[in-house]
Amino acid sequence: MASLTGKVAIITGASRGIGRAIALKLAGNGASIVVNYAGNAGKAQEVVAEIEKLGVEAIAIQADISKVADIQRLFEQTLERFGKLDILVNNAGIAFYKPISQVTEEDFDAIFAINVKGTYFTCQQAAQHMAEGGRIINFSSSTTVMMLPTYSAYVGTKGAVEQITRVLAKELGAKAIAVNVISPGPTDTELFREGKTQEQIDRLAQMAAFGKLGDVQEIADVVAFLASDEARWITGQNIRVNGGIA
Repeated sequence: MASLTGKVAIITGASRGIGRAIALKLAGNGASIVVNYAGNAGKAQEVVAEIEKLGVEAIAIQADISKVADIQRLFEQTLERFGKLDILVNNAGIAFYKPISQVTEEDFDAIFAINVKGTYFTCQQAAQHMAEGGRIINFSSSTTVMMLPTYSAYVGTKGAVEQITRVLAKELGAKAIAVNVISPGPTDTELFREGKTQEQIDRLAQMAAFGKLGDVQEIADVVAFLASDEARWITGQNIRVNGGIA
């Protein structure tokens, strides 16, 4: 069902993984897509080509969301091309897992710059330019409630995103803009597997009620629901899409 026909969506970090799956899902539902990427232009253009095969418009825009000037340019180019914005999905993020004694200032600044600063200032641009009745969908993680050693910096960023989402849901409610956050569990992506042994991956998979890792399509399906008119009465919520892991 093409429930998003006529809508325009920005998906940050959309050249691979969950972001790519979201871009294709929303496009399949009729939305025009802005495929944001930081560095891999080739992968981003592949996503654009896949979307265009579905019969909808798409454009790839490079922007480092840790930089406010890049964020502003991302929105300017989106509005130049499509004339409006209806949906923002803040998918881009980075992760590392270190004991607190090993986290450097550079590590800390980098992860907060992308995961928190990037989310905050893309939301700021959306608040200024998004059409009434729009949707902002941010990304946290189910690890915020799991007390996993070595995750302190990562979950710190995601806890911040959850609180930003709650406040903005109330702040932007007058424009009928719904603001929600999705908290995936362990999901089989390159980012998830980075820095983990197979034993660690298997152990995390078995923690889910279904005994497996999540799939990117399972996350994309929930994003598509939150972006749709069917979710118009849902805002300020943290949706844990995690197979019962927490």
